[in-house]
Amino acid sequence: MRRVALLVVLVLAVACSSTTVTNQESDPHSFTGTIGAAAYRVEVPAGWNGTLFLYSHGYVAPGGNNDAVAAPGVDATAWLLGHHFAIAGSSYSSTGWALEDAFKDQIALLDFFDRRVAKPKRVIAWGHSLGGIVTAGLIQLYPERFAAAMPMCGVLSGGIATWNEELDSAYAFRTLLARGSALQLVHITDPAANLQLALQIFGQAAATPSGRARLALVGALIDLPGWFDPRLPEPDPNDFVARAAAQASWESRVDFSFAFGYRAELEQRAGGNPSWNTDVDYRHQLSISPDREEVAALYLAAGLDLQADLGALDTGERIHADPAAAQYLDRNISLDGRLSIPVLTMHTTGDGLVIPPNESAYAGAVAAAGDSGLLRQTFVHRAGHCSFTPAETIAATQVLIKRLDTGHWDDAALTPAALNAGAQSLDSSLNAFFGAATLPAFTDFSPSPFPRPFAKGSRLPA
Repeated sequence: MRRVALLVVLVLAVACSSTTVTNQESDPHSFTGTIGAAAYRVEVPAGWNGTLFLYSHGYVAPGGNNDAVAAPGVDATAWLLGHHFAIAGSSYSSTGWALEDAFKDQIALLDFFDRRVAKPKRVIAWGHSLGGIVTAGLIQLYPERFAAAMPMCGVLSGGIATWNEELDSAYAFRTLLARGSALQLVHITDPAANLQLALQIFGQAAATPSGRARLALVGALIDLPGWFDPRLPEPDPNDFVARAAAQASWESRVDFSFAFGYRAELEQRAGGNPSWNTDVDYRHQLSISPDREEVAALYLAAGLDLQADLGALDTGERIHADPAAAQYLDRNISLDGRLSIPVLTMHTTGDGLVIPPNESAYAGAVAAAGDSGLLRQTFVHRAGHCSFTPAETIAATQVLIKRLDTGHWDDAALTPAALNAGAQSLDSSLNAFFGAATLPAFTDFSPSPFPRPFAKGSRLPA
């Protein structure tokens, strides 16, 4: 990874001295190029209305293909440009937990847009997943640059809480199913081998009733949803076997990559391990989980002693954070909830990578800051991470634009019925997911509290 300048003034100097631009002949209002180590894409339609949407993309696996993305998909791109909105987005200078780079690179792109095109009348920040926390971080760090924000399926609990939560599940997995193994929770030396070992142990556990019960406990501690495939209906709340199978799919097919693999990239970036569980009461964590009845039923069916396993978690060897690394992750970033502009969030109810309680954490931080009037949150009843249809995304975007145009929220337009009607009124091609016609699915939903929140300003490990 390229070294990133530590001072904003240096970033701006680099942006001015090492910017390359490519004008695409088919559209003179399209620009691609690089600012420092970050690629960018800018699209400005004819008859631009003065509003710019700045898009922040999601997590890219360490070393993965890192392209600049200016909007979430071809349909949203076509709708925005067709309605005379400009769009832009940076690739960021690096992959992985690239928040430090993303903040600087997105602001450098805004500065470039001001010079190369014109200063927008208003800028709307939006993004998916990791791009959701980038969006929230941008408006926290640079509130004067933005008029509104729309984090979608965002990591809105913040960096400390997110990686502490991931540590809880990894700790429970190793303690209950991999004790004595070489599986590493922190200071991971070979992420590929460590992940492969975790998946091997998982496969052995998933083959037995006792193993499946313990995997359910691992998932319950971080509120994994009991719904994995968005093409299938959600399992009945009392179908514990089906819901546990869905949670296991989230573990093995999605979350383990972060817990046992990608954490190594974060540790390298932060200069150590930023996570800890020294003060966690795991009996309490299960008691507040929506899945506690599921876990109890599966343990009973498998003939296991749940209290004994919880005792093993509460007396196991705990993980201590490296203080400097925790401080790095707090900077990149814990969210303070202070808003000066309207923010609209979106989340699917069956998201097992960025769990819906992220929205509870953000709403709590905003309420504590006294700014709840500027925040609205919407939910789509569907499994999957960021599994919105283009129509759902556009319908929510229209409400946010109306909020800017009128100066107040139209809460009647934010009801699930109104949002679904708005999405349904769009072209049928936009009401599709996985290539199949899909009805809009906005719903009333109250996510549970985040399992282990961390508020900006809380005490970090010494």
